[in-house]
Amino acid sequence: MKKLYRSSTNRRLFGVCGGIGEYMGVDPTVVRVIWVIAALFGTIGVWAYLICALIIPDEISIR
Repeated sequence: MKKLYRSSTNRRLFGVCGGIGEYMGVDPTVVRVIWVIAALFGTIGVWAYLICALIIPDEISIR
């Protein structure tokens, strides 16, 4: 079973987009672009990223 985690290898800030990209099987750059667009249209993207950074466990803590 796949688990969602923050990536420790493909990270820019907290590894949220890298982890989501790996989990969904898409390029993390696509996830980052979508997240930046969401942040530009309102603060919901920023808040969602911060909440995910706090809630999603780090890859190192899972293994």
